Amino acid sequence: MTMTVANTPAMRAASALEDILLLRQQIVVDAAIRLAEIEASSSGTSDAAIANLCHYLALRHHDIRPLQRRLMALGLSSMGRLEGRVLETIDAVIQALAALCGRSADLPEGPDEAQFFRGEAGLDDATGILLGGPVASRRTRIMVTLPGTAAEGPELILDLARAGMDVARINCAHDGPEAWRAMTGFVRQAGKVVGRDIKVLMDVAGPKIRTEAVASAEKKARLQVGDRLRLVAEGEPRVDDTARFSATVSLPEMVTRLTVGDRLRYDDGKLEAVVESVESGEAVVVVRRTKAGGTKLKPEKGVNLPDTALGLSPLTAKDETDLETVIECADLIGYSFVSRPEDIDLLDAVLARRGQGDRPLGLIAKIEQPLALTNLPALIARARRRGPFGVMIARGDLAAEIGFERLAEMQEEILWLCEAASVPCIWATQVLEDMVKEGIPTRGEMTDAAMAARAECVMLNKGPAIVEAVTLLDSLLGRMDGHLFKKTPTLRALKSW
Repeated sequence: MTMTVANTPAMRAASALEDILLLRQQIVVDAAIRLAEIEASSSGTSDAAIANLCHYLALRHHDIRPLQRRLMALGLSSMGRLEGRVLETIDAVIQALAALCGRSADLPEGPDEAQFFRGEAGLDDATGILLGGPVASRRTRIMVTLPGTAAEGPELILDLARAGMDVARINCAHDGPEAWRAMTGFVRQAGKVVGRDIKVLMDVAGPKIRTEAVASAEKKARLQVGDRLRLVAEGEPRVDDTARFSATVSLPEMVTRLTVGDRLRYDDGKLEAVVESVESGEAVVVVRRTKAGGTKLKPEKGVNLPDTALGLSPLTAKDETDLETVIECADLIGYSFVSRPEDIDLLDAVLARRGQGDRPLGLIAKIEQPLALTNLPALIARARRRGPFGVMIARGDLAAEIGFERLAEMQEEILWLCEAASVPCIWATQVLEDMVKEGIPTRGEMTDAAMAARAECVMLNKGPAIVEAVTLLDSLLGRMDGHLFKKTPTLRALKSW
């Protein structure tokens, strides 16, 4: 078929070139405004990575899908993998389009290879500083939450290190300073045995709301759709014909701040309820959704209130005390419920009061609330200036806060923003959950773990088969490393066909 003049590659390239030049101009202007806003909210100047993040945010406010298809038809980059190199990718495409339509002479040169991959190199450097160097077979690190029994002897931690653990996580919501010191000592010993620098992350609990005393009208009864649960601010849980289930909570004032219609999610979203009434230090909620067979009401289970403004500080009095041991033992601090740049300043002020000294502690911001999502660019900008920094996608609380249907979408967006800012990202919560607990993985969680290779680190929770799970994950991530780098398929040779 003979092409018309208007449909020649040169003409199509010239049309696309005009559009992408205009897009670049708009991105530069919009990004400058965003950068000024971020610097104002985070009280400081930014670096090249934050500038690239602003370019990325400006780009993603445009729908460039039609332009992408035009570029693909010309055999050029669709710009679908530019997170770490926004202007560099656009400029490379501009140069290619200009060459196709004969306009190279009046345009500036595009980036060289080192400039083009500068963001990728920055992310690798930041990951190495924060989480330690990669093992030979994989770039994605493995983090393991240690059980309290890990303080009883060195064997479990040494087995985990030999299986491939790169970061040991200590949850400060459990155990105490003596156990934490013992675990840290065993991690240091294990690192020497295996010849690797295994990092210690200590995760301060924050104002996590949990059930405390619980009661039900019938023994072994489970909450079903339509059942009522009474939350009690003071005294003992109280059941009657109106509400056959009752509980006290770790934050009693939460009960009085609820309003009719507020949603409540229990135990990482296993149950969802709506507030029906609030009076005299009690609130009654009606179950709207629960898992098949109902949900058991138990102590020490998390409660999320996505519609209720609690106005809580991300650091409790217990956290401030715990930070003394964190300063003594840890390489990294896990910061729960961080939502605003000011929360970073609050942490640094407490660390200074508790005697941090000259040893810099890496910071992991756990993203688990809607406000943290909204403020993520400003949080990144503020935290990057203080030293090594990473983001944890805390999928348990995040899903309970924003809803399960939005989790996968937001998980991707957090990965993209972190890559744009050269910030390491940790994929957490329920990774290989059945494998860790039962010794056999489900098919779905194997796929989830494979997709986690796009993050810089994957977190496993504690369980009876944790060593076997680390061994499996180490092998899986090594195989995925040959196929995928972030969003980019790497097309290694296939041998199955």
